Amino acid sequence: MKNVIEVKNLTKRRKNFSLDSISFEVPNGFICGFIGQNGAGKTTTLKLMLNMALRDSGEIEILEKSNNDISVKEELGVLLDQPYFQDSWTPIDVENAMRPFYKSWDSNIYHQYLQRFSLNFGQKFKTLSRGMKMKLGLATALSHNARLLLLDEPTSGLDPVMRDEMLNILRDYMAQEDRSIFFSTHITSDLEKIADFIVYIHKGQIIYSGLKDELIEKYCLIRGGKNDLPTEKRQKIIGLREHISGFDGMIDVSHVGGFSSNVVMEAVTLEDIMVYINKTDDSGLGGDMR
Repeated sequence: MKNVIEVKNLTKRRKNFSLDSISFEVPNGFICGFIGQNGAGKTTTLKLMLNMALRDSGEIEILEKSNNDISVKEELGVLLDQPYFQDSWTPIDVENAMRPFYKSWDSNIYHQYLQRFSLNFGQKFKTLSRGMKMKLGLATALSHNARLLLLDEPTSGLDPVMRDEMLNILRDYMAQEDRSIFFSTHITSDLEKIADFIVYIHKGQIIYSGLKDELIEKYCLIRGGKNDLPTEKRQKIIGLREHISGFDGMIDVSHVGGFSSNVVMEAVTLEDIMVYINKTDDSGLGGDMR
């Protein structure tokens, strides 16, 4: 299989926001981080992929099938930012409700995850902490041999220890053959640890789709004194900030030549890239980042 996700010219218009004919692909066998600031369109895109919202135009293929094909749901594991189970349900009730929808549901695997997560089989959903609710949702997503996980902010609101445990579970999932993950999050430090591939959405447009390392290696942080910024370089610096002692910002590594030896350059993180791009307008991005 070449791609597990193909989105082509997807458009969704709302009163104060629109996805603007976005296109991207996610290759098979990758953990793909779907990044962008809150309100950029991540959740809207995921809901369109899952047919939880109606698109205005465009095409979506998941696992080489149209996302309108009901059979594709059998091979998806989905975890939204808030699992939607009845407050009175216990983990056993959740299984009884979900099992009829999946031909490949495996009760042994589900119960193994409940034990691994220290979930009380008889505890009501409404009494679980947020972290335990997310673990129950993940146990459900992983219990029917899904080939693709679609996760919307699965680690948001969790403490660092629980987030690390969730990431280890995803690593274990990827150790199996023919597995992929599409992982929407604004916690970019999680993606630094596990993602191979990045799709970056900014103000309803896809501005990068490719390998994570290539994105990180494309930019560097730069800072220097007041006299270290040549006039011809000003427009090359993304999120340029000038202050009493000098300047700082982010720059494409292809433009680093021509600065004095006093200028300091440092490696970026995904968070740095998001922060500095958000400081500038679209014209400062130099067009598509791919």
